[in-house]
Amino acid sequence: MSRFWNEKTRNIEPYVAGEQPKPGQKIIKLNTNENPYPASPNVRKVLEDVNILDLARYPETSSLIVREELAKVLGVAPEQVFCGNGSDEVLAFSFQAFFESGKDASPLLIPDISYSFYPVYAELYNIPIQKIPLKDDFSIDVGAFCEGNGGGVAFANPNAPTSLLMDLSDVEKILKANPDHVVLVDEAYAAFSGVTARTLLPKYKNLLVTGTLSKSHSLAGLRLGFAVGDPELIEGLCRIRDSFNSYPVDRIAQGIAATAIADDAWVMDNVRKICATRDRIAEELKKRGWIVPESKTNFLFASPKGTPAEAIYTKLREKGILVRYFNKPRISEYLRITIGTDEEMDALLKAVDEIAGGN
Repeated sequence: MSRFWNEKTRNIEPYVAGEQPKPGQKIIKLNTNENPYPASPNVRKVLEDVNILDLARYPETSSLIVREELAKVLGVAPEQVFCGNGSDEVLAFSFQAFFESGKDASPLLIPDISYSFYPVYAELYNIPIQKIPLKDDFSIDVGAFCEGNGGGVAFANPNAPTSLLMDLSDVEKILKANPDHVVLVDEAYAAFSGVTARTLLPKYKNLLVTGTLSKSHSLAGLRLGFAVGDPELIEGLCRIRDSFNSYPVDRIAQGIAATAIADDAWVMDNVRKICATRDRIAEELKKRGWIVPESKTNFLFASPKGTPAEAIYTKLREKGILVRYFNKPRISEYLRITIGTDEEMDALLKAVDEIAGGN
């Protein structure tokens, strides 16, 4: 700790990302919910055609070519789309743009078990929060978000790390109960559920839906996220962006992202493969006595039988397989397992069986 740190820096509890293997390390990486398949092959030509002289110029501020492609695929207008350097940045801008700060502000309502960046942003921007406990089955307590006592709502759907999907009818209940505040629905994993709150956008000006190209589009290494909402909400995000960094998405990233989005058939084919593998592995783990809630994401939230989750995590790591373990109340006996290729998941099952057999 440095004596030059201010109080905020001293007190903040930063987000802890999943372990990243060292270069050259042979690891089956199932801990950060990346896509095991490559991005659209059309992306390669974009890289090959990069003009080095173009890199001397700043990129287009609003990522227009990306917004236009997203608008086509998502069925909205370009002015309803905002792009940022990963959905984490888009979420951070959203917290700054729409949720009040200060001790007298009404609290932002968030689930107590969800994406752990939410409380980090709230602390960073001095936004009071109220954590709403999940129900015993890990579903979101919709009624608690409908009491009208908050200064906004933010949640992931499907939720992470629980992998569970909330019905759109329940999302709409929350929107109706909070008409004077933004309801932020983080849809990082929506492509794997087949359900999206974007269908509610024509009815609710207070709805903001965020998404990412990291999961479904195989572009986690690129960093591009987006938000979709009423043009007035998008304008608010632009005001925050331009007060922080007017050029958040670089030229090459814009070209790659637009190209990957345009190849929707490739994206959805990979999504279908991941979902099929997910469902197969869920059944295999259940046969082994594991508790596995129905996942609508590209990962499984699973509790092993007979051996503590932390011990399984450690033994898998020793075997060269990374999964995610959270040493937190209520979920400390669960592992979050990213869906890899069929070969990677079969290796996981083999390792699980070896551990169960004492090896």
